Amino acid sequence: MTINEQPSASHEQAAPEPATAPARPVALITGVGRSIGIGAGIARQLAASGWDIAFTYWTPYDRRMEWGAEDGAAASIARELEKAGARTAAIEADLTGPDAPIRIFDKAEQRLGPVTALILSHAESVDSGLLDTTVEAFDRHFAVNTRASWLLIREYGLRFRGGPGSKPAEPGAGVGTGTGAGAGRIVALTSDHTVGNLPYGASKGALDRITLAAAHELAHLGVTANVVNPGPVDTGWMNDELREALTQGTPLGRLGTPQDTAHLVDFLCSPQGQWVNGQLLKSNGGAAP
Repeated sequence: MTINEQPSASHEQAAPEPATAPARPVALITGVGRSIGIGAGIARQLAASGWDIAFTYWTPYDRRMEWGAEDGAAASIARELEKAGARTAAIEADLTGPDAPIRIFDKAEQRLGPVTALILSHAESVDSGLLDTTVEAFDRHFAVNTRASWLLIREYGLRFRGGPGSKPAEPGAGVGTGTGAGAGRIVALTSDHTVGNLPYGASKGALDRITLAAAHELAHLGVTANVVNPGPVDTGWMNDELREALTQGTPLGRLGTPQDTAHLVDFLCSPQGQWVNGQLLKSNGGAAP
């Protein structure tokens, strides 16, 4: 299991913020390894909305996929977020290791402070069906998409103490009750793709159940938990034939963009999104399943 932190030079040289400056909440976003990816789009939107951003990436995964690794992406994304006013922590992490979530949270907290929102946008996704999926591939998909997500949510729940300057809700008080209650957010990205993509779809289905359970089991902390299905978003993995077919199958006549997903996640993480909880939301332009 490997974890590397990649701080920018500005982290070491930046002057302390004035004591009167309001604290920015911290979002931890997984799967931010490519500048055109959904994770990066979410990071940009939350940074613009006043969040500090810790994010994870895993270059070896991109390197073995057909799109390849994007050299310097983590540093480039961090610089972009900093220009929007965010402090950042870029953490390279192999999520197949069961101890990765603890180390990720340790790094994020050391650099930025307690995490208020956890956004799960990482994925292991290698196409294979019922007859040609290997045991090794099946286990790896569940280790990354399901087990790591569960452990990240668990670690978040164990550490969560409310938003900046706030206290968690009292047990039984309910979301939105009391000072600072309802500040916590969990948002996980999922998919309904299963045919010809068995281990990915099955492991994402299990992720859905875990996240929705968190909406109830972490309610006493003032945490909401939702699942978002972003539909067909082309982040470089589609060929021309697939792109055309998916475009024609969407009533709006276009594919989704990372910004489409980011706007919904931004809303769910905002005070205005507090009443949306325990939901599987399809933000897919009406695309047929």
